[in-house]
Order: sequence, then C-alpha cells, then structure tokens
Amino acid sequence: MQELNSIGKFELKSVHWAAFFCSVRCPGGIILKSYDLAQKWRTEGRAVIGGFHSPVEKEVLKIMLRSTAPVCVVLARGLPKRVPSEFRKHIDNGRMILASPFDGRTKRATTESALKRNLIIATLAEKIFVAYAASGSKTETLCHAISRLKKTCFTFQHETNENLISLGFIAIDGNVMNNGSNSGTK
Repeated sequence: MQELNSIGKFELKSVHWAAFFCSVRCPGGIILKSYDLAQKWRTEGRAVIGGFHSPVEKEVLKIMLRSTAPVCVVLARGLPKRVPSEFRKHIDNGRMILASPFDGRTKRATTESALKRNLIIATLAEKIFVAYAASGSKTETLCHAISRLKKTCFTFQHETNENLISLGFIAIDGNVMNNGSNSGTK
C-alpha cells in the first residue's frame, strides 16, 4: 500500500477502522438511517475513516467528531499547509488524523484522486460501510473495486441498494455491524 502523509498523533495502522462511503445524491430514508448509524457509532466509540466529501459523509463526520473515538479524514489532494480550524482541536487532542496519499503539488481533488483515496481508505479499513451507491455513479464503481478486496462490506437494507447486495455487501437495518472489534486501537 502507498505511504500516506498525515497530521495527527497516532498511527493509522494501529486502529480498527470502519470506512464510511455514500453517493452525493441519496434517498431521504437512507440519509436518516446514516445519521442514526453515526449516532450509534458515536455512542459505541467506533473508529471511522473516510473522505467525508459527499453531504451525507460530511454530516456523519460532524456526528463522529462529537465522540471520543478516533477519526481519520483522508483527502483526495495534498495536505493543507494549515490545518482547518474545525479539525485542530481534535488533532491536538490526539483523536483525529488528517491524511493524504498525495504530495503538496496536488492542490485539488479530481475524479482520479478521489478514487485512489477511496481505495486506500477501503484498504485501511477492517470493515466497510456504503450507505448508498447510486446506479452508474462513481461510488458504485468504487464498490465494484471494494468487493474484490475480500473485506466485510455492509450497506442498508433498502430497495435502492440491490446493486450493492448483488456485489456481496451484507444488508443491515442499522443495528448490526458488530462482528469483531468495534473501535479503538489494536
């Protein structure tokens, strides 16, 4: 796996990560389930990694930042010269890492850099959760690649997620995903 540049006080590989992904456009029922799941993860102290780029992913990040669990944001561009103020206290408290597989010359996220970033996230994660991947979307393309990683992958039980279920993703109602470790460091 490619080396990551990071800002933070712990090692990425020392954590049992759960990755979270969701398409930009998402059905309302899945949005609500995603927020409920994030609240559950927050209560459990589950360590979460993601790009946190889509609207649902951003809201999940906001919820997770109110927990004490480790959080990792992986950028699809180089690390910033200055850490965004909303992340500074979490990094200083030793519970957040800001990471990137790109050097400072990559200033903007592209389709290619986002796919590379998301594959790295999936590789680092112990478990992968995709709330929704719209048919024909970049997230669905990512899910095809993820399905080949032979990792435990989950999605919500919902009629719009049949594309993920057909790839072998385990459909849950939002109350399950505990096979193995929930959170924290190894």
